[in-house]
Amino acid sequence: MTFEGIPTAALDFYDDLEADNSKTFWTAHKHVYEQSVRAPMEALAAALAKEFGEGKLFRPYRDVRFSKDKTPYKTHQGVWFEETRVYVQVSAAGLFVAAGYWRTETSQVERLRRAVDHDLHGSALEAAIAKVTKKGFRIGGNQLARVPKGYDREHPRADLLRHKTLTAAKDLGFPDWLSTPKAKTQVAKEWRAMAPLVEWLDRHVGPA
Repeated sequence: MTFEGIPTAALDFYDDLEADNSKTFWTAHKHVYEQSVRAPMEALAAALAKEFGEGKLFRPYRDVRFSKDKTPYKTHQGVWFEETRVYVQVSAAGLFVAAGYWRTETSQVERLRRAVDHDLHGSALEAAIAKVTKKGFRIGGNQLARVPKGYDREHPRADLLRHKTLTAAKDLGFPDWLSTPKAKTQVAKEWRAMAPLVEWLDRHVGPA
């Protein structure tokens, strides 16, 4: 399937789903999801695969087993590219892109902290973050409330030491190009701009 853009109907679908997150609504509008959300996002993933690897579409159903929120459906559709650590999502708010390590295991967190603590590697991370934030991305990730045990609380990179995961992200909203094939080019451009952070993480943290 050729990627032609993300239609406005996708944003409208999620706007309506936020107002009525029920099986009744989903059943009546599932064809809209399939045609205006899933199909375009699958086409986008396929169009980006040559440069960024295979994309995985997340299921639209929420896991409510351990959640107080029992609404059954996610109000966004995301695609994760494991090989290159990049992510794209569509929702009522429009398009969202991100990159980095959003889920880590203990061994990865330990490597992250050691690298942040290291003068040379930690400085390289600060430089990578500066490049990314200069282009409008915000740095995020799960953080501890305090600097972890074994590290100086007055460390010059204390905030980064508190990170268990580390990501960059940007809300793109619904620009004029969203419903056109140019959306593929724009998403790829944003992902490339986040590469300094991802490259640092791959080099100093790596897979679990």
